[in-house]
Amino acid sequence: MRKGLLFILIVSFTVLLAACGSSNNEESDKQDNEEEASAEKWNEIQENGEIVVGTSGTLFPASYYPEESDEMTGYDVEIMKEVAKRLDLDLKFEEYGVDGLLSAINSGRIDAVINDMEVTEDRKEQFTFSEPYKYSYSTMIVRESDLSGIETLEDLEGKKHGGGATTVFSEIAEHFGATTKTYGNVTNDVYLLDVENGRTDFIINDYYLQSLALKALPDIEVQLHPDLQFHPTNSAIVMPKDADKLKEEIDATLQEMREDGTLTELSEEFFGGKDASKKPEEDIREIEGLEL
Repeated sequence: MRKGLLFILIVSFTVLLAACGSSNNEESDKQDNEEEASAEKWNEIQENGEIVVGTSGTLFPASYYPEESDEMTGYDVEIMKEVAKRLDLDLKFEEYGVDGLLSAINSGRIDAVINDMEVTEDRKEQFTFSEPYKYSYSTMIVRESDLSGIETLEDLEGKKHGGGATTVFSEIAEHFGATTKTYGNVTNDVYLLDVENGRTDFIINDYYLQSLALKALPDIEVQLHPDLQFHPTNSAIVMPKDADKLKEEIDATLQEMREDGTLTELSEEFFGGKDASKKPEEDIREIEGLEL
């Protein structure tokens, strides 16, 4: 009887160990697969020796061509050049309209995007973001003559906004009841002239970008709204979902550039002496009822 009981216990214990071993192996395999997936994009880039990055080439001063120059530059462009250099990678830029940049990541045509791309909760569900390299907030360009009839954000109802179809800025405008006139990959003067001529009423965009666009095009009769500062923002490099190893490498490089002053130096060069790599001190209105 005892021998029979002992045999049953041994068999049961053996089965239990086998089950535990199987469970542990499955967990280990799952972890290995996840680690392999997170490193896949980085390994591919390293093997090619090149990172392919999407940008617009028309967004002054983040990504643009200076007059009479065929070499693209800008705050974002120069940051990406430095990141690639420190990672010992060649860099190739591919130019897309704003609305085509994220789809180019999903299609595998590019490895990343840098184009003053705001970090949002919705985008974080679909893509991986680096740590921010730029902090800012949104402002609004309106007509000089009458501020386009806008005193508060609530006055946007029934107005016409100029912007990209898939941008956060269009989401804000439409949240307050405006409609959006969309554009392709056009330059800043097209947007501003439409506000001046009444084809649109306002443009929501980044404070730094709009300030410099106005400075570069002083003859167009538009201005920043004097009383409206809202929606604090972070801009970061966008990568495919689960590209954790690539994010790790880029984040470490951006941190080096922050610590050694490179981000500040580049920001001051392109943003008129202002340091966009640090969070602004202004009191910025949060947009309630809109998940961005």
